[in-house]
Amino acid sequence: MKELLDKLSSYNVFNYLLPGVLFATFVDGLTSFRILQKDIAVGVFVYYFLGSVVSRVGSLFIEPVLRKVGIVKFAPYADFVRVSKTDPKLDVLSEANNMYRTFCSLMICVGVVSLYDRASSSWPALQKAAPTVLIAGLFFLYLLSYKKQTAYISKRIEASTTQDGKL
Repeated sequence: MKELLDKLSSYNVFNYLLPGVLFATFVDGLTSFRILQKDIAVGVFVYYFLGSVVSRVGSLFIEPVLRKVGIVKFAPYADFVRVSKTDPKLDVLSEANNMYRTFCSLMICVGVVSLYDRASSSWPALQKAAPTVLIAGLFFLYLLSYKKQTAYISKRIEASTTQDGKL
C-alpha cells in the first residue's frame, strides 16, 4: 500500500484523493449515506474514485459556468503551452487552480447528495431509480470527460507543433 501511495503525484492527492476523502466525510456526517471505508486499501480506491467524480463535475460543469459569468478567464491555450515550457511555476499554479475548482465542486456535490437524501425520504421512487440514474450519470460524466481530454490533447499537439514551426 505504501508503494501505491508513494506513486501518487501531488496533483492526484490534492485533486482526487483529498476531495474524495472530504466528500465521504461530509456525506457521512450530513446524510444517511455511509461511504467511509473501514478498510484503508479499499478506502484509497473508493476515495480516489469519488474525488475523480467531484473533479470531473468541476471541470465539466462548474468551470464552464464560472467562465460564462465572467468569474474566471483563461489565457489562450497556445500561450499556456508556450509559457509552461519556460516557467516551471505555471504547473504548480495550475494544479492549485484545479484544486480550488475541485473544492468548489465538492461543496456543490455534497449539497446535491444532501438534497437527494432529504428528497428520497419523501419520495421512495427516487431510491428505486437511484442505481440506474447513478450508473447512467457516471457513464455520461466520464464520456464527456474523455471528449474534453481528447480535445485538450489535440490542442496541445497543435500548439506545440505550431510553435516549433512544424505546421
